Amino acid sequence: MTISGRTKLIAHLGYPTESFKAPMIYNPYFEKHNIDAVVVPMGCKPVDYAAFLKLVFRLSNIHGALVTMPHKVTTIPLLDEVMTTAKVAGSCNAIRLGPGGTLVGDMFDGEGFVRGILRKGRVLTGARVLVVGSGGVGSAIVASLAKAGVAEIALFDAYAATMNGLAERLHVHYPALKIETGSRDPAGFDVVVNATPLGMKEGDPLPMDVSRISPAAFVGEVVMKQEITPFLAAAKARGCEIQVGTDMLFEQIPAYLEFFGFGTTTPDELRAVAQINY
Repeated sequence: MTISGRTKLIAHLGYPTESFKAPMIYNPYFEKHNIDAVVVPMGCKPVDYAAFLKLVFRLSNIHGALVTMPHKVTTIPLLDEVMTTAKVAGSCNAIRLGPGGTLVGDMFDGEGFVRGILRKGRVLTGARVLVVGSGGVGSAIVASLAKAGVAEIALFDAYAATMNGLAERLHVHYPALKIETGSRDPAGFDVVVNATPLGMKEGDPLPMDVSRISPAAFVGEVVMKQEITPFLAAAKARGCEIQVGTDMLFEQIPAYLEFFGFGTTTPDELRAVAQINY
């Protein structure tokens, strides 16, 4: 692809940058569709981030930014406008320029997870959902599930303060939503989500008692180390429909493209053009 003085710059902000995969998905897509934009990894250490974020958006050719670890949480107070999903999640992974150069932030990790469920034909309106893990990705998924109109969300996290903080933010923005905390028993739930790192390491315990999951439940995973994690394998053996971790990644990029004003696409097209190296 040719980069010129007219090319729109999307900064990919995080540290370290060696594991970044987004440029290998976005840039081949932009090239295929003759979109004059480029995603550029920019390694920024936490100590410099607050100052750098303001400066990078002073560039005349900046269009937006993707935000990844360790900056998703610390971005929130640096923004001029925070969308509801990012407020509930307590973190942000996309920034665009608003009127008068203001910084507008949103969170799409959970949007990708929800779009994946809906694409598979599941109905979330009125559903009962259990999300185990209330960290960054778990909070984002919970925020998007609430936006999608579920009736009840049960939260569990080993760190009570993290879990309770998420529950409080949910209550503020979705006062009619039924919220439960403190149990990871999956019995009776329509959708069950592992949003913990369990499954990243060999020999990790399962995040919950899979034998208690209804075979009619939809089971999702965020771990991407392997496509079928031990948790998903156990859920599949019970007859559950499942969603693998990478589905969340490819499903959220169309939402990003819409946020940045680049139209939309399908996860299948993104998978076809991606040039991911490991």
